[in-house]
Amino acid sequence: MEVNGKFRCMDINEKLRKFTWRIENFSTIKDQMFCSQDFIVDGNKWRIHIYPKGINVDYLSIFLCVANSATLPSGWTAYAQFGFAVMDQIDRRASVTQAVATREFSANGGNWLFGFPRFLLLNELHDPERGYLVNDACLVEAYFSTDKTKALISHELIVETDSDKLKTAETTCDKAVIDNQKTAVIKPEELTTPPPTQPSCRTVAIEPEEPTEEDIKTFFTSLESERSSSDTVFSKEEAKEALAKVDEALNTTPLNFYDSGKYFSLQQAFKILASFDCSSTTLTTKQKNELLAMEESLKELADRTAKAVRDKSRLTEKESIKLTITRNLDHNLVRYKEVESEVKWVEQKHAALLAERRGIFRSSKKMKMELEALGKEWTEYEANAKAAEAEWRRMKDFISSIKGRI
Repeated sequence: MEVNGKFRCMDINEKLRKFTWRIENFSTIKDQMFCSQDFIVDGNKWRIHIYPKGINVDYLSIFLCVANSATLPSGWTAYAQFGFAVMDQIDRRASVTQAVATREFSANGGNWLFGFPRFLLLNELHDPERGYLVNDACLVEAYFSTDKTKALISHELIVETDSDKLKTAETTCDKAVIDNQKTAVIKPEELTTPPPTQPSCRTVAIEPEEPTEEDIKTFFTSLESERSSSDTVFSKEEAKEALAKVDEALNTTPLNFYDSGKYFSLQQAFKILASFDCSSTTLTTKQKNELLAMEESLKELADRTAKAVRDKSRLTEKESIKLTITRNLDHNLVRYKEVESEVKWVEQKHAALLAERRGIFRSSKKMKMELEALGKEWTEYEANAKAAEAEWRRMKDFISSIKGRI
């Protein structure tokens, strides 16, 4: 079959590029695996592989692949960090995302395909109450960078990047029609022959008259990157204010803090404290290093908390199921006790019937024996009576015979 898809490229900032792949008629796809068109970064060709029915698992599987792996020269290597997202087209923050830190791709070792065999449960993907398939279209986003900056790609960055707006530096791709992929694939590492190469992207400069939401977000993302590398000198008053913000935030739970939307202000507070010249304060170098470590782990904590929020939401949706199961268990417990009571009553009744049966047997056997004894006595009586009657006739006949002689 033919899979219709639209593939777009966008520079998020000077280090990170985003690729948006809209796949139409997703639920009708019969192929085990199909690919995006090729995209070029730093002179290397890449491609996205999707397994709509998973690889021997009930999950959607997604991988990043070197497009021309069969023709790579000996010794070729490339480093990349990347992330994928299956977008919730109703609530972007509910999108499912996964990111990989810097990974080495190489020709010699056959390491030219990496990704996630268990990206998204298929029953969640096809759930009509979720926004993963809208009008049978699936929206996949890939974030790609050859920069080695730690944690450059995160869930928060992905869900805050608006996929529906264009920006000045955006590059668009022609409509990509993905040919039928007939290659039978069982494991990703067995993909040694790449599918036919698709047309590469053409850069098209777009100058909107008014700034879009994407323009604004990209500007401030870039600004944040610039400011994070600047050597700003903060005053003691600013340090005190930052310390108060950190203290206030740590007096709440991570979940409540995440819901309050104060993450970025806390991140700035850590930056101020870590950058503050502590030579004139009571802060030690060890304490300053501890602040730097806390600021480094802040993003990871926020991402884990965001996942906890999503998990809590999903568990809340299952509360009605939990209540139904609980009620059924209570009903089964009551019915078990009723049946157990009936079983005991039946067992008691059965024991009584068995005892009565034994009594009937014994009395019947006794009566039969008595009846047999009476039968024997009656036989003897009849025999004696017949003998007596015969003797009586003999005597009568004898007396009759001597009457005439006397």
